[in-house]
Amino acid sequence: MSSISKITEEIVNRSPFLREAMTENLINISSLARKIKPEIEKATGKEIKEGAIVMAIKRMSPGIYHKLNVRINNVIGGIGDFLVRSDLVDYTYDNSESIRMAQSQLIQFLKDDNDCFFTLCKGITETTYIVNSKYSADIERIFSQETLKSHNEDLSSITVKLPKANTETYGVYYYILKHLAWEGINIEQVVSTSNEFTAIVNSSNIDDAFKILMQLKRNV
Repeated sequence: MSSISKITEEIVNRSPFLREAMTENLINISSLARKIKPEIEKATGKEIKEGAIVMAIKRMSPGIYHKLNVRINNVIGGIGDFLVRSDLVDYTYDNSESIRMAQSQLIQFLKDDNDCFFTLCKGITETTYIVNSKYSADIERIFSQETLKSHNEDLSSITVKLPKANTETYGVYYYILKHLAWEGINIEQVVSTSNEFTAIVNSSNIDDAFKILMQLKRNV
């Protein structure tokens, strides 16, 4: 029969968010012990004192989540400059045989504007184009034969330059998005390359998003 400590750790490890909150001392251990007590008693087949569960929780080592936090903090501390762009729009179209031709036409149309913001995200069934709003009429003309699925205006982007170690550290994007979500920032789109991460948000949220990311960098 498994020990109380082993069963407790198995229950806690089923929820990464719970283990993370424990690592950051955000969990009331006594309340957690009361919550998981029935499951532990069912697994052991006997009545267990709440104090024994509390001790089992306290003895749990920080483990992988503590190590992960250290690695993520190293990456966040190495973040480079932030680049903010405003007055953007996005268009999402169904993928089709003809959309590649329209896409080539758009790229050719934008090639001489070195200062324009342009990115595309091709999925299995749809493709999203994000550009400066001044090109809205051109996008609509070029893709007039395609099926428009969604369109958003008044967007802004914030691009974060990440150190190369980010590709070897899992959880970096989650860490950034988590803090934005906690502050009520809705992410409209996410664009990434090996060492850059770009969040597209409504322009009304861009100032708050910038402050949150700056604070993350300063606090590590």
